[in-house]
Amino acid sequence: MNRRSFICSTMAAGTAFALAAEANANQIPPLPNALPRWRGFNLLEKFIAGGGGPEPEGSFKERDFDWIAGWGFNFVRLPMSYRCWASGDPTTWMNLNKAKLKDVDQAVEWGKKHGLHVNLNLHRIPGYCVNPPAEPLSLWTDERALEAAVFHWKHLAQRYKGRPNTEVSFDLINEPANVDEASYTRVVKALVAGIQAIDPQRLIIADGLQYGTQPVPSLAGVVGGQSTRGYLPMSVSHYKASWVNIKDWQPPAWPMAWMGATWNPDMLRKVNIEPWQALQRKGVGVHVGEWGCFNKTPHDVALAWMESNLKLWQEAGWGWSLWNFRGSFGILNSDRPDVNYKNHQGQQLDADMLALLRRY
Repeated sequence: MNRRSFICSTMAAGTAFALAAEANANQIPPLPNALPRWRGFNLLEKFIAGGGGPEPEGSFKERDFDWIAGWGFNFVRLPMSYRCWASGDPTTWMNLNKAKLKDVDQAVEWGKKHGLHVNLNLHRIPGYCVNPPAEPLSLWTDERALEAAVFHWKHLAQRYKGRPNTEVSFDLINEPANVDEASYTRVVKALVAGIQAIDPQRLIIADGLQYGTQPVPSLAGVVGGQSTRGYLPMSVSHYKASWVNIKDWQPPAWPMAWMGATWNPDMLRKVNIEPWQALQRKGVGVHVGEWGCFNKTPHDVALAWMESNLKLWQEAGWGWSLWNFRGSFGILNSDRPDVNYKNHQGQQLDADMLALLRRY
């Protein structure tokens, strides 16, 4: 074997060993101050009731679990709307169509089968959603909304009672915004108490405040982990996204000047890493529940920005979950105009993005 072949084979073996180690991380019970380094994707089949989102509402697909595991990842996050199995009318919030929850049961089973940890998240919970339409009552101020929210989480706790934390965890409320820490903490404590009344051992994660970007010190010791985000600067991650209120977009680059500052890896460390490391010192595990780059950002810029984030999270020992798997932020069917896609069993695969993700 010549030197080049030896180096290539050694690097390949090292990569395979690292991927196997990451996959086996799910065999280690997660602890509050030592969450496994979960790496994977958000799956959106229950993201918006009735469709209208990046994916039409439907059943989860086993092939997704198979592919994700086969590529060496170990985690899926399921951001879900409660309206997929209940009415949005407050008078019937607690009338559940349990047959529709069988799709979630199936996803949990496929996670177990393929060695993926399944994180269940209520992206829309009675009383709150970061996306329109607004809920009819506020989770932060209306006791009827809080009662319904506790009811839904208690049902999920009962449904998955006995499942080990290596298989399932709960992420309570997606991206709380425009709420003060005291009000948010009050709601989270009520949800945690409801879950723990059914399943005291369940691993529970809470998103940070202000769309998941700010750690919540008052929840240290209340939940087993907190979830942050990886979307800054928005000028790169959400370039020309129709739902972002920016009128004068500047062509994205990496590094890039934005909001009066130069954004580069050092700025990412200062803004996205260091505040959460302070939370870790209080004994709270950290995971990046969402991150990604919209398909209007040039591919080379997107990959450079993504690699900066991935390096920082690897150094911090944090896992992450890309938004999304299939769609405009994902590795499949993202419709980027400047990518030479590869056909993967009928899906258009961004092989360069996949290779980058696998390295970290």
